[in-house]
Amino acid sequence: MLFDGVDLLDVTGPPEVFALLRRETGQETGYEVVLAAAAMEPVTTAAGVRVLPDLTFAEVSGRAIDTLLVPGSVEVDEERRVQALADPAVVAQVRTLAARSRRVASVCVGAHLLAAAGLLDGRRATTHWSTAGQLAAEHPAVQVDADPIFIRDGGVWTGAGITACLDLSLALVAEDFGEAVALRVARQLVMYLKRPGGQSQFSVPVEPVSSTPRMADLRHFVAEHLTGPLTLADLARHAHVSERQLARIFKAELGMTPAAYIEAARVEAARNRLETTDDTLDRVATACGFGTADTLIRAFRRKLDTTPTEYRSRFRRSG
Repeated sequence: MLFDGVDLLDVTGPPEVFALLRRETGQETGYEVVLAAAAMEPVTTAAGVRVLPDLTFAEVSGRAIDTLLVPGSVEVDEERRVQALADPAVVAQVRTLAARSRRVASVCVGAHLLAAAGLLDGRRATTHWSTAGQLAAEHPAVQVDADPIFIRDGGVWTGAGITACLDLSLALVAEDFGEAVALRVARQLVMYLKRPGGQSQFSVPVEPVSSTPRMADLRHFVAEHLTGPLTLADLARHAHVSERQLARIFKAELGMTPAAYIEAARVEAARNRLETTDDTLDRVATACGFGTADTLIRAFRRKLDTTPTEYRSRFRRSG
């Protein structure tokens, strides 16, 4: 799909993967990439690059669609806060075309378009971490998980950050042609079929994406007290709210529970130490609030699908 302001890599990334698939197999793959827009006029992407559509939405709506790929777009306010956009006209087209599609996949913040079209209700989904809170707040029927690179729930796939469109596309190739073929394509892209650390965005959503001073204060409180117990009662007392209200605030603002956020913050702190120091796992665990190396290892397996040792071997910064 094409529309004004769309993220360019959302549009061009998947076709590159499919083109490499054809080159690697040396035969026709059955994939035919068609770019559709409201009219047959050049569409200006967020990067300023103009892209020419192949067909109009009206023309595509009369065809059977194997895979509908839905890109996204954002706007950034004066305070550098990112807001995903969901133009009602584009949402209507997503709803129409999805009904004719075998499977539907969103790239990055394209998940907001799927959600607005009602395609994610009752499903688990991901999006870029910077808009996960917005997705959860605007669409409470969606089970938002801001951590994975991509999620498949039935015939609906959602992808995370912009470059994760490549991971998502490789996953579609793996489903259609097997992991061995997808791995060959990944090697041509100088990528891992599954990134070290599994299907995680790696950057835990601890950047300033909260929209209220209270949530910003809570996040800073967590960051400053990682080695403490940080119980639900501790956070509620600090915010001067009930524990139930605190849980609702975290869900609305960040799309996760307080416990999940605390673990994510501790994992992020541990990642930084593993990348920049030679501290033992016991020392990293203590400094980041995990207590023991075993607890640290379990958290890394849950959040990143790897071990701290494996993570350090891959991402240790020299100097």
